[in-house]
Amino acid sequence: MGCNSCSSGGCGTTPSGCKSNGGCSTGGCNRLNVFDWLSDMEIPVSFEEFDIVEVRFKGGRKDFFRNINRLDLTTGDAVVVDVPNGHHIGHVSLKGELVRLQMLKKKVDNNEEIRSIYRIANERDMDKFLEVQDLESGTMYRGREIVQQLGLKMKLSDVEYQADRSKATFYYSADDRVDFRELIKKLAEEFKVRIEMRQISLRHEAGRLGGIGSCGRELCCSTWLTDFKSVSTTAARYQNLSLNPSKLSGQCGRLKCCLNYELETYMEALKDIPTVNRPLQTQQGDALLQKTDIFKKMMWFGYKGDNNWYPVPVDRVQEVLELNNKGIVVDTLVIEPQEEPKQNEFVAQVEGSLERLDDKFKNKKKKKKKKKGGLDKAAIQQAAEPEAATIVQPQQKSQKPENRQKQEEQSKDQIQKHRKPKPFKKKNKEGQFREGGEREPAGKPANAEAKTSLPDGQGQHPKKHKSRKPFRNRKPDQPKPPRNDA
Repeated sequence: MGCNSCSSGGCGTTPSGCKSNGGCSTGGCNRLNVFDWLSDMEIPVSFEEFDIVEVRFKGGRKDFFRNINRLDLTTGDAVVVDVPNGHHIGHVSLKGELVRLQMLKKKVDNNEEIRSIYRIANERDMDKFLEVQDLESGTMYRGREIVQQLGLKMKLSDVEYQADRSKATFYYSADDRVDFRELIKKLAEEFKVRIEMRQISLRHEAGRLGGIGSCGRELCCSTWLTDFKSVSTTAARYQNLSLNPSKLSGQCGRLKCCLNYELETYMEALKDIPTVNRPLQTQQGDALLQKTDIFKKMMWFGYKGDNNWYPVPVDRVQEVLELNNKGIVVDTLVIEPQEEPKQNEFVAQVEGSLERLDDKFKNKKKKKKKKKGGLDKAAIQQAAEPEAATIVQPQQKSQKPENRQKQEEQSKDQIQKHRKPKPFKKKNKEGQFREGGEREPAGKPANAEAKTSLPDGQGQHPKKHKSRKPFRNRKPDQPKPPRNDA
């Protein structure tokens, strides 16, 4: 028992709806819903419930009906109601004491003109109602074709059949008055029902059709908005919006209804902002108003020939206006702010300084490990300096001349021991001296004759294997000389 587009099939029987956000073909599960905040309150036994119920129809249209049979109704129930020349099916949207408040708000009198509720709709009633709803889309397209054939300047937006299929209501919008007498005759001959033409505004048309606005949400007119107030361009001027019709107009082609939502807040904020009708007179020239920030209480001014804008507080602008009215020309618009007082030294010492902590850890160096069997890098670098460099040590009052002499001798011995080896000259094969090579390191024999103790032509180092070169071109009969491993 529900609308066709509901996946759960219960938008007409459950108060919560199918959560389609107004997309149901019966007029929307959540369209123009009202929260019953008195439903959880206990009602006294002697208190009689208000006998009028609010019923919702297709497109969010609502009407009031009297529950003369005292039916046990729940919000969302499908009921059969009395309408002129037949009956119709709708869904209960509100009941109880809140209905009385709604009637006072809409200025509906509680009199005999209010029609009654017959019964709760059963399955047979709902099946017939669904069959009638299936005819609405085809009727609307056929009606548009007939309108084009007659050349009428009107737009058919929706069609609603009555549940007993005795009447069809055509909703249309038009800029001017339309003579549709010929149209009604052709529609009645085509569909064999009683035709009713109802003109609606463009805002009501957008509310019936629905859609998504520029804000990304469903249209306000199709969900909760019922009273359409006039919107003028002055609302956009007060809010400092650009007067661009494409940005200010909604899907209905009229100005957006949401322009009136924040208008009162802007009007209240504009009370503290002065009205600048003429340029401000300063020594630098006339300052022209360029922009105003209402909520920040800031106004931007610019000089002639200068592309820069200068922000000025509202209080300063008011002060300059009063001085200009007295004939006084101010020096500058913007007053430079005073420097803030320095922080108390005691507070700075207590709180501490991050920079001081950074300097403390920055100067702290890691200890370098010494190499095994020798001095560290700093000592070796100091020992590599030339002999003419003298070691300067801090003077000690208690040091005697004898101890000082011994210390200098020890330092000289240490320098000679770890001095960088000097290059020496070495003979090549032709017997000429050339520079290169290094001295023998400490711990190895420095006797050069030990290397030249081999026979002639074999006085090279055994690692370079130059002792075999003289014997490569030997004759086959010549015996191979013995190898000297020493």
